[in-house]
Amino acid sequence: MTTPKPDQEEAQAAATEHTGHDEHAAGCACPRTADLDGNGIAASSRRRFLRGAGVLGAGAAAAGLLGATPAYASGSRSGADRDPYGQTAMTPAPRGKWRPDPESTRFTLVVMPDTQYMFDQDRIHPVPMEASFRYVLDPKGRAGGGDENIVFLAHLGDVTQNGLTEEYAAATKVFDMLDRARASYSVLAGNHDVHGDDQRGATPYLDTFSSARARKTPSYHSSSPDGYNTCHIFRAGGRSWMLLALDWRMSQKGFAWANAVIAANPTLPVIVTTHEIVGSYDDGTAGLSDYGQQMWDDLIKNNDQIFLTLNGHYWPPGSTVMKNSHGNDVHLHITNYQDRYYGGAGMIRSYRFDLDRGRIDVATFSPWIRELAARQEANSLAAEEMELTSPVDYFSMAIDFDERFAGFAPVPPRKARPARQMLVRGTLAYWRFDNGGAVGGDVAANTVVKDQAGNGNDLVLRSVPGTPAHALTWTDDHHPDQPGHAGLVFAGQGNPVSGAYLQTVDRAPINQETFAKGYTFEVFFKVPADWDGGRNGWSSMLSRAGSAGQAGKNGPSATADEPVLTLSLSSSIELQWNAYPLNQNGATTAWSHLLQKEQWWHVAVTNDGRIIKLYVNGCEEGRNPTSEAIGLTTLKMPFLLGGYQWAGAVNQVFHGTIGDVRITDRALSPREFMNA
Repeated sequence: MTTPKPDQEEAQAAATEHTGHDEHAAGCACPRTADLDGNGIAASSRRRFLRGAGVLGAGAAAAGLLGATPAYASGSRSGADRDPYGQTAMTPAPRGKWRPDPESTRFTLVVMPDTQYMFDQDRIHPVPMEASFRYVLDPKGRAGGGDENIVFLAHLGDVTQNGLTEEYAAATKVFDMLDRARASYSVLAGNHDVHGDDQRGATPYLDTFSSARARKTPSYHSSSPDGYNTCHIFRAGGRSWMLLALDWRMSQKGFAWANAVIAANPTLPVIVTTHEIVGSYDDGTAGLSDYGQQMWDDLIKNNDQIFLTLNGHYWPPGSTVMKNSHGNDVHLHITNYQDRYYGGAGMIRSYRFDLDRGRIDVATFSPWIRELAARQEANSLAAEEMELTSPVDYFSMAIDFDERFAGFAPVPPRKARPARQMLVRGTLAYWRFDNGGAVGGDVAANTVVKDQAGNGNDLVLRSVPGTPAHALTWTDDHHPDQPGHAGLVFAGQGNPVSGAYLQTVDRAPINQETFAKGYTFEVFFKVPADWDGGRNGWSSMLSRAGSAGQAGKNGPSATADEPVLTLSLSSSIELQWNAYPLNQNGATTAWSHLLQKEQWWHVAVTNDGRIIKLYVNGCEEGRNPTSEAIGLTTLKMPFLLGGYQWAGAVNQVFHGTIGDVRITDRALSPREFMNA
């Protein structure tokens, strides 16, 4: 079967306009009358058609796979009301509770497209849909499946085949599962549910999915006056999102309502769901249908808040990306599986948002077939449909959410915090650079960077002989979560060594500190694009003067000429904490993963009196020692900011920018870090 191209749509629609339905050849099951399916085949022969298309096996058809007596006709629970796999048509409520985490940066939107073949006159079989709803509602049942935090379910229309009251009598009982759990979900009308546009008046669809019913969902915001269009606002990832569930054919009144509800919520990202916008091409790309073009022109194009649209109706699936009038991407997806085994087998698509990674990962699968497989009851055709992994069904979208939403919901820059606010209990030294010289200007030779903790651990300038001008300059560049909005740009290097750095004054109390009860060292930093591992590798952001040999350290991991403490960057831009504890003859180290250039980082190294942990951007790294490490060795010599000594002499100076630096005499928790 092939999908009709969008330019075929209007000619086909004109040929069937008298029915109130659109006819799309094999790409969409749209009957001319209640007696024909979407391929112009009599409904009574659909099973012959499906068998011929390889969708049903002869044994399944003989068992009445899509032709069981409606389980809701008499309310009986007899054997005749059981589906061919032995499952009763209505299942018990899920075991778990639907309680998504609204603050987690990872959450899932579940999409269910055309389910019409499950609700088709006397061919009613709701079990696949029930399994999908059970998956959405039961966190225990989906544990480890990638969808641990489902926040919303969106049905894309064509709930039923013929829009008949008896079909909705069956469908409504399945949706009752969502209502009982107080789940956030939306439903919209497809062309099999209704005729005409959203001014059509009363229908069995609207009797079933009324505004009054929608109002009971936690996410409900509003409905258009006709009741066929609804707006939902749900919370996920620590922010609010809008989802519009729009009718198969909106009138101008409908478009006016949708535009108004977006305008009334000008900072919310918007997902548009409707039955038809795009259809797919053979290569998996998609294009606007004629009605989709109207949707684009009258709603999507000029509303920058709309970043994603989802529709069913056509098959096979596909997607495209279009630029709106603001020059930003809009992702348009068509997803529909009614042409596949068992009328789609209750297939759902998971849109797994990961705000930290800036991605939406998409997966397509049938919870019902998963259940059959778990009971070893899935036949060979079902097994092929359990997970769909083609490029149009299983893929990942990169979206920089902050950048994409900046035009209507910019993330306000974090304001500078006063130094006194950062003086947590146990602060020994706190250095920041927002009271220095002019941006871009050199740090003068007589500069003293005061210890904001007031403990006298001030910093003074030192330079390697022969260092050229502009080796250390002031900047207002800073990490977005840095308390002080300034830093120092170090232009140091090794091989040969040159540059300027800072060090604590000779009488600074911190020079003698052994940190026997614990510590936390924190530094904000960034390395530039011209960082070179051979020239700049193994330079230190923070170190302590004096060598291991001078301190009498001679253990197997001791290197006599290296400093007794250094927080350095390797030639591959890995963080390395290398220090000599009081209770060890050798060094103890902790490493980070490889870091990127031109990106601000926050590093924290903590010790609770025995165990060292290294954190990057508040996240604990995995390669930290578990051997007991008590305190830090000192020769009562200065700390160096940006300088690194070998055999007692500076042989490397940092190349990059350093922001706020804080040292405490206890292990802080991540919520106490400066970037928290």
